[in-house]
Amino acid sequence: MGFVSILSFAHQCAAARVRPGDVVVDATLGNGNDAMFLAKLVGDSGVVYGFDVQEQAIRKTGERLEAEFGAAGHIRLLLASHAEMEAHLPPDVHGHVAAIMFNLGYLPGDDHSVITRPDSTLPALEAATRLLKKGGIVTIVVYPGHEGGAEEARAVDAWCSGLPQERFQVLQYRFTNQKNSPPYLIAVEKKLS
Repeated sequence: MGFVSILSFAHQCAAARVRPGDVVVDATLGNGNDAMFLAKLVGDSGVVYGFDVQEQAIRKTGERLEAEFGAAGHIRLLLASHAEMEAHLPPDVHGHVAAIMFNLGYLPGDDHSVITRPDSTLPALEAATRLLKKGGIVTIVVYPGHEGGAEEARAVDAWCSGLPQERFQVLQYRFTNQKNSPPYLIAVEKKLS
């Protein structure tokens, strides 16, 4: 049996904390893999908010979710930056979000010049810490191998290292002997106490 992939481990981290009826966020929709996963976890009684700046990501994700769930009212896709998620979420869910998932980089199969950047990602991560409930988790899949990716990875690593350990636990999961700057996972848990 081999090691769990980076994306599978991100899903395992979220699944350990998300229950039916929870509110969750896919901060960077991409092709909708995390949104689909989260929608299954929260069920019809929960709510999934999804964000992306590219219309194609919203459209593709919406098509996938509709094929799986029909016209589900518990899934809300927004054409907006992850940096704006706090403004788009209803005030009554602030501090009550069970999981927020990020996949940084670019939309696979699309324009690789449209990438996540530290100037929007770091404010989004700050917002995530406020939106998260105690015991909730933020997963961040970091892709340092593309142009601009190493800069973002350094910024995200530094931001995570600066989180106060009294309030957060930060885990990094990576394969250290792979070539070509492979992706890795950072998971941030908001402590219960």
